[in-house]
Amino acid sequence: MNRYPSINLDGAVVAITGAAQGIGRATAEQFIARGAKVAIGDLDLEKAEKTAAEIGAVAYRLDVRDHASYQAFLEAAAADLGPLDVLVNNAGVMPNGGFLELDAGTDRMQFDVNVFGVINGMRLALPGMLERGRGHVVNVASLAGKFPVPGLAVYNATKFAVVGLTAATRLEYADRGVSISAILPSAVDTALASGLDMRPIPKVQASDVARAVVDSLANRKAETAVPSYVGGLANVASVTPEPMLNLVRRIAKGDRAMRPDSAERIAYRARLESQKDC
Repeated sequence: MNRYPSINLDGAVVAITGAAQGIGRATAEQFIARGAKVAIGDLDLEKAEKTAAEIGAVAYRLDVRDHASYQAFLEAAAADLGPLDVLVNNAGVMPNGGFLELDAGTDRMQFDVNVFGVINGMRLALPGMLERGRGHVVNVASLAGKFPVPGLAVYNATKFAVVGLTAATRLEYADRGVSISAILPSAVDTALASGLDMRPIPKVQASDVARAVVDSLANRKAETAVPSYVGGLANVASVTPEPMLNLVRRIAKGDRAMRPDSAERIAYRARLESQKDC
């Protein structure tokens, strides 16, 4: 039994970032199915509005990298729907390639979206939650926050950061009624991992990750891996001797993320390039 005040999803106010598609959209759908009022924020307002109309949410333009944009998103959501009960920091980017092949702008974008986007949301949402003595923050991290993958070095760094940030802030506010949880999916079958063959890492569906996000409101676990067994594998890998682990990587061709080896992946990288200075 957890020590946090319960939040009834029927009528709860939930804000989700990066929610025009993929995990964010699936999460919004599942919260709405449970009676929640959902605000979705996304850099692509047109797509967010289309999604919102289809699922029964409210859409806003949001650039998580920009503190003022994030503040405007949360203020508008509160004005339209009421005080925030749940924040889901879902927005993320995942360019792939060798460490020396990616430029500094791409590195900065990953940290700005994947790390500072989460920090911005937490800094803005937590004060109100703490004042009310209840609330829940979900940070969608990744198995890459526990397990390094060649070709995703900077992405790994951002997700390790989110896992650590979540764990430390969870301890800070545990006695004040506000829970902070991390969700750690393996590769997800969305645009983020488009065109990447991540075997033997299993690909899961966005709906599976969404279910873990919604369930975290009831269980308030510190971390939830999706699928659940990959968390155990990551822990085993952390204590496996390096020569043995490297042998497994070679057999499994664990360097596939080093190269954008499909038209779909190249297109995803091109879209990210266009967003660097948005």
